[in-house]
Amino acid sequence: MTTSNPEKVRGLGLSSGGLDSILAALVLKQQGIEVKWVTFETPFFSADKSHRAAEMTGIPLTVQSITDTYLPMLRNPRCGYGQHMNPCLDCHALMFRLAGEMMQDGGFDFLFSGEVLGQRPMSQTRPSLRYVEKNSMFDGYIVRPLSAGRLDATLPEKQGLIDRGQLLDITGRSRKRQIQLAKDFGLISYPAPGGGCLLTDKGYSTRLKDLFAHQKFCKETELELLRYGRHFRLNESTKIIVGRTKQDNENILTCHDPGEDAIIKVEEFPGPTVLMPRGGDRSMLTLAGAICAGYSSAPGLTPVKVNVETPRGQSSISVLGLVPSDIRHFMI
Repeated sequence: MTTSNPEKVRGLGLSSGGLDSILAALVLKQQGIEVKWVTFETPFFSADKSHRAAEMTGIPLTVQSITDTYLPMLRNPRCGYGQHMNPCLDCHALMFRLAGEMMQDGGFDFLFSGEVLGQRPMSQTRPSLRYVEKNSMFDGYIVRPLSAGRLDATLPEKQGLIDRGQLLDITGRSRKRQIQLAKDFGLISYPAPGGGCLLTDKGYSTRLKDLFAHQKFCKETELELLRYGRHFRLNESTKIIVGRTKQDNENILTCHDPGEDAIIKVEEFPGPTVLMPRGGDRSMLTLAGAICAGYSSAPGLTPVKVNVETPRGQSSISVLGLVPSDIRHFMI
């Protein structure tokens, strides 16, 4: 796994776009090592911060969508989940495996990341870092420049491709050394640590568990929909998403598949957009219409018309609105 040009050492880093990722790359670059980044995207996390980091530092960035590869792991992670639906160890191992394949194809000498020993109590302990490396399929090739002095030497260090003496020995949750290092490198602004992964969000994770429990397969738009509105499970095969705000309504419509889904709206009064992924039978459409009316400004105890748009065309049905307190048992 050496480059065709022995005079130029090259490292491929996993970038989160955060300060630690930036510093790890700059510490290596300071040695004259050529560094590039890769960021993986799914509906659960984006490359937005990494794009900003690349613009700020000039470090080249590759962004790759991995949803199809990610979902089978997410449904059954070997190490299980964190507090919610976050499979951090298996997620990191998968990303390093994919990055390792890119390392081989692109002629890089090693992988690196901004992980700091002891910074996160679950995913950055010594055993956790070791698990990720062993299960990445690239044992020995993952360099963690910020904590290398506290970790065993990697193959690139042993081979003299990296000067281990110029790597750091940061540990723990304090970020004082990183902040000082940022000043030394002239970094003026950088993202706050943490955040960015929807799988650590309780509400999103609850909806995702429900989706996985009721569907063997799901589309990216269905995963995107979990971010918006109120979600109701009407029966084993039918759910609806009810917009909370105008922005919610617009976001829901961007995930609408006209070839499969149903859209429901009250005809004569302001109210939410209701999306029924993959549609439903007449009884479910009527129930969804009543829920839609209940969240609208239509008067109570008065039949109102709702418009139902399905792949078969449009129709109008008359319903009595259901008040939110009567449908709490449906809410996910």
